[in-house]
Order: sequence, then C-alpha cells, then structure tokens
Amino acid sequence: MALLLHLLATPFLWFFSRQEKYKNSIPSRFFLRNNPPLKEGGIWFHACSFGEMKALAPLIDSFPQEQLRLSSTTQTGYEESLKYSPSSSYLPFESLLPFWIRPQKVLVVMEAELWYLLFALARQKGTKTLLINARISEKSYPKYLRFRWFYQRIFANIDTIYAQTLQDKERLEALGASNIIVLGNIKFYNIPKPTVALEKSKGLFVCGASTHEGEESLILEAFRVLKKKQPKARLVIAPRHPERFAKVDRLLGYYSELQQWSYRKYSTRRSLKADITLIDSLGELINLYAISDIVILGGAFSPIGGHNAAEAAQFGCKIISGEHYFNQKDIFGGIEGITIVKKEELTEKLQYPKLLSQTKIIKQTNITPIITEIKETL
Repeated sequence: MALLLHLLATPFLWFFSRQEKYKNSIPSRFFLRNNPPLKEGGIWFHACSFGEMKALAPLIDSFPQEQLRLSSTTQTGYEESLKYSPSSSYLPFESLLPFWIRPQKVLVVMEAELWYLLFALARQKGTKTLLINARISEKSYPKYLRFRWFYQRIFANIDTIYAQTLQDKERLEALGASNIIVLGNIKFYNIPKPTVALEKSKGLFVCGASTHEGEESLILEAFRVLKKKQPKARLVIAPRHPERFAKVDRLLGYYSELQQWSYRKYSTRRSLKADITLIDSLGELINLYAISDIVILGGAFSPIGGHNAAEAAQFGCKIISGEHYFNQKDIFGGIEGITIVKKEELTEKLQYPKLLSQTKIIKQTNITPIITEIKETL
C-alpha cells in the first residue's frame, strides 16, 4: 500500500520539491537523494521537527558523539540535528525503509511519530525500540480509536513507552499499548538558555512568537491599539516556519508604512530598536524571551495545537496564548499565569499589561530512566 501511494504521488512530489520548504526534504525522503543509510550499531534518535529535535538535546548530550545517529522528517528538524551530530539523515518514506534501515542498538522516537515500518523493521533487525514523550491529545484521540487495529500493530513493536501524563497512558493502553511509564514532559527538563545577551530597547517589549497564517494580522491589530497608549512599545514577530518569512515581511512592511512605524528585518540589522522587527532566522526566540515583557504565543488562536511555553516562562514573561493549545496541555498545565484568550479578545487583553500575570514553571521532569534504559541496552 505504501509503495502504491508512493508511485501515485510521484508527480505531486516533483511539483512540491520545487518549493523552498521541500527542496531538500522531498528528494531525500522520497527518492533517497544524498540520503544514505545511517551507520549501523549506534543510538538512533528520531524526531519530526525543529522543536522536537531541540527537546532531545539533553538525551543526545548524554552519549558519546560516535554513538549518535539522528533522523528527522522536516528540513528544520534535519538542520537542527546537524548541530548535534554529522551522522544525521532525513527519515525516508515507509516504502523505502526496507532498503534504508540498518541495525542499531536502540531506536528512540519522539512523541507522535508512529510509523509502522519504522518500528517493525527496527525490531526485525534486533534494535530495541523506545517511544518517548508520548502523547495522545483529546482532539486526536477519537481518530486514533477508529484505527485501533492499526495502532495496536505499531505498539506491538515498541519495547517501552514513556508517556507525558497518566491520561496519555490510559489512552495509549486503550489503543493496545503496553509497558508504559509516566515520566512527564521532557520539554521541562534542562530548558534551553540564551545564547546571546540582547539589548532591550526602551518601552514595553512584545514578542509575537511561533506565529502561523492569520496570527500576524491579529497581533498587529492588537499592537496598533496598544501603541496609541504606549508610543515607545516595540514588537517583534517570529513566524513558526521559515518558508513564510518572505510573506510576513511583505505584510509587516505594508502595515508599518500604513501606520508610519519604523520596520526592520532582524537578519539585516541585528537591532531591535524599530517599532516592528521581523525575526527571520531560527534559534533566536530563546534570546528574545529573555528580554520580553509580554509574549504572544502563536499556534493556538486557530486549531493548530499550540506551542511550547516553557522557554518563555522560565524568564517570568507575561504570556498570552489562544484557546486551541490541545497539543500542549501538559506544558500549559505545568506553568502558572498563562493568559488564555479567544482571538477576538486579544486586542483588549493586550491593552492592560499590568493586569497580566507573570508566569512561573511549577512542574519538573526527569530523563534519567530513559538514559538508564538506553545504557543497559548498549
């Protein structure tokens, strides 16, 4: 079935591979271009995207460089993996995995990357398989249940599952999983620290973080009203996906000209003194959080699922997020003070910064059991 889908999709894959977002990942994942198999006999960590690969860092750093094998399914995830090990690859599509997978000591898969052949072939080749930071959101749970027969086959090839919460464990068990340990969310462990000390400009500093389509306009309108009250206020916007940088650049440039605000792209000036600054490079958010008064966290003003608030909360930032944070319930539940609003309420809520609560992380987690299990396998 996977092979048939692969063949049918080939014309579409060729078309999408011409886009900047997919120019490397599609040829690598679907045609194995410049994507040789990982050297056998190592510890193989797999994560989908940039954020998940970053969350794996404390685990990756616990093992010698020569033992590491990393894979991802997105371009940003792959680029992040190269920071930890040159032995990094894109994970091929399932129909190509039988020709690509080599025996490893352990396979560690992050969160919801539930690929049947990935686990089945790894087990077949004598690899121990772990699923870590596992979660099943309330929204996606009914869809999983409809295909319980399929997920039961996947879980039969996983040796140990480390779940985020007791509720995740119960949902996983209902889907046929076993040997589940509730460990908490590893994104609370060893939260990344700033890499550069940025200079904060005068006035209220607002950060629109990990924004998606439609959220920039929402934030700009709220900021427009705020700036009437606080003329020295500054706004930075960091889109979630790099392929949207150009589009957001046009939007911010147009809006700034309309309002007669100064506007800069961060990559050109490395300055935050303009009324609005576009953060058009990855890896800068942690540095921005350190100087932010208010963080408007994207990905939750429409049904996307939300993003990790822990990195901003460690600095006590006042955080505003939308109501659709269903993929981040454990993270949000471990932080005091996040303000949750409907998108039509954002403008009003931003006008009263003193009424917003400072955030505080109240939950911790421990990755020692995962490290111990991996080491016992070596």
